[in-house]
Order: sequence, then C-alpha cells, then structure tokens
Amino acid sequence: MENEKKFYKKLESKGVSRRDFMKFCTVLTATMGFSSAYVSKIAEVFAAPKLRPPVIWLHFGECTGCSEGFLRSMYPFVDELVLEILSVEYHETIMAAAGVQAEEQLHDAVKKHKGKFICVVEGSIPTKFDGGYGKIAGRSFLEIAEKTIPKALATIGIGSCAAFGGLPAAKPNPGGYMGVGQALKLKNIVNIPGCPPNPINFVGTIVNFLLLGKLPTLDTQGRPLFAYDKTIHDQCPRRSHFENEEFVEVFGSEEAAQGYCLYKVGCRGPETYNNCPVAKFNDGTSWPVEAGHPCIGCSEPDFWDKMSPFYEEF
Repeated sequence: MENEKKFYKKLESKGVSRRDFMKFCTVLTATMGFSSAYVSKIAEVFAAPKLRPPVIWLHFGECTGCSEGFLRSMYPFVDELVLEILSVEYHETIMAAAGVQAEEQLHDAVKKHKGKFICVVEGSIPTKFDGGYGKIAGRSFLEIAEKTIPKALATIGIGSCAAFGGLPAAKPNPGGYMGVGQALKLKNIVNIPGCPPNPINFVGTIVNFLLLGKLPTLDTQGRPLFAYDKTIHDQCPRRSHFENEEFVEVFGSEEAAQGYCLYKVGCRGPETYNNCPVAKFNDGTSWPVEAGHPCIGCSEPDFWDKMSPFYEEF
C-alpha cells in the first residue's frame, strides 16, 4: 500500500492524475486482449511490482530508434520502468558506464543472473566475414549474442532489425545481416517488430510476463498476437473510403485533406500486421496514416525489399 501511495504521488508530481493512469491501464488491458477485470491487476504491476526481472539490453546493427521509443513510454515513465518495474542491468544508451567498465558490467550481469534475466536485443547481426561488420570491445555482435542469449530466461527482439534483419538486411546485404532468431537459430524468441515499434507493445509483453509469469501467445513470426493479429487495413479508420473507392492519388490534394484512403499512394496496410491504428504513438496522439502518410509495412519481414518502391500502388 505504501509503495502504491508513493507511485501515485510521483505521477501527480509529473502532472498525471490517477484517472489518467487508470485510463492508460484500460487501454493497455484492451491492447493485450484481456477483459476489463484485469485493469486493476495491471495497475498493481506498475504501482507495486512484486517481481523486478533483470534485463540485459544488447545493441547490434541498429539506429537506436527502438531505444528512443522505449525511453518515451508513458505510465510507466521510463524512470519507473527502468528503476522500479524492471531491473535494467545493462543498456548502452542509458547507462553511465563506458569502455572497460561497461564491458565488466555486462559480464558481471550475465554471470550473476544466469538463467533469470530477460535479454532484449535491438538491432540485427552481421554473420559474414566472421561477423566483421560489427564489433564491440573486440568481440563481434554474433559472438556477444552467442555468449549471452543462451543464458537468458527469455529473449525479446525489439524492432524490425532484431526481429527480421530490417534495413541492414536489405539487398545486397554484404554483411549478411540477419534477425537475432535467424542468426542464432532460436525457436523461443518474442519479436516486436516496427521501425520503430510502439513502446506499448514492449510494455504489454513485459506486463504479460509479470502478471501471468509467461510471455504472450505468438504468431508464426514470433510476434505477440495481442498486437500483431490483425492487419493495419482491417483496423484503419480510412477503411470506409477504401470500400467506397475514394483514394488519394496526389499528396497535398483535396482528397488528402478529406482523409481519403492512401492505398494508391503506396499504403501497405493490407499486407501489414500491427496495432498502430489502435495503439497509436506518443501517448495515443497519432500514427502515420492519421498524419497523412501511407503505411510502409515496417513490421513485416524483409519490408525494405518486399514493400518498396514506396509511395507506389502494388
């Protein structure tokens, strides 16, 4: 009870009311596919966590955009997520340590929490030339992954690069970049693709683990079904315009101003599985199609090759 009071007091100091927080928990509950009976239970996970799983976050071939999205999570804010809900033992972007100290922190964390930590991987892994296209402290990304991931309790590939190879794996791919699961031939990995993915899908995956003691149900691509079981097209608020054959054919046109369907300017929503229309970004403010930009299919395998050329109708 005391922890809950401190939690809500901290939220109030940031201008977030208890009502706003419960609204977020309601949205997260719906996003995860749970009934309304779970809203209070999910609130308890944030307000008074009973378990703080250690997290080791590895960075490979990436742009840090997934971490940037993670840092902008809302209710919990990143400080609560990192310091109170999770125990982030290693994360190159936010840790104070650097150089030798950072390497020692990684080795010590893996040794201390062997078999108990969640390994979050951001970025793809180069596999050609003995992994020579990416190294940290003299070790290739592939070697670091091989020495670390098998010792984890669970592995989460965050972002399309970690999940499927992403942009680094686009043709001609001289470095042989691959998603983490493919590079290490992993069968048990949770992929949360997107470029970047919505942080609520990462938070939902962690909450599922803290609440039920297991990771969420996955689709054939290793993606949580609660977030990736429907296409963008099926959930799109512009769907009625598609059915009525009302399309935007030129950006900046009257049809664009009226919010017509973006299919003819290259929207890949019919081929893309994600919950962007429902979860949105920036605390539910907007998402690409709402802002007038067609979906580019960034949460699909090999999207850079399969979905391009962008802005052209399939």
